Amino acid sequence: MAGKKDYESEEMTVELELEDGTSVNCAVVTILTVEDKDYIVLLPLNEAGDNEDGEVWFYGYSENPEDPNEEPELSFIEDDEEYERVSDAFDEYLDSCEFDELVDE
Repeated sequence: MAGKKDYESEEMTVELELEDGTSVNCAVVTILTVEDKDYIVLLPLNEAGDNEDGEVWFYGYSENPEDPNEEPELSFIEDDEEYERVSDAFDEYLDSCEFDELVDE
């Protein structure tokens, strides 16, 4: 298939459990720091390892500084203004790199 990316070999991925109990494999796009807080940007992948619509998900991100081997903690962003700040920071990140490397138009 022309233009298909193999995210498994190129990107670090995480398994994200949704509220309904289903799991989604996501490529880690980047980790952003906004106002001294870290956020992770995830690209949800289908079973074939592709992203179908270019949609990304933002979550709060924190690591345990005492134990670097511990799984990082992801938290849902509930505040609309906080979400908007992260979205704006991601737009700036995209301006600084080639977005077409992530998603084929």
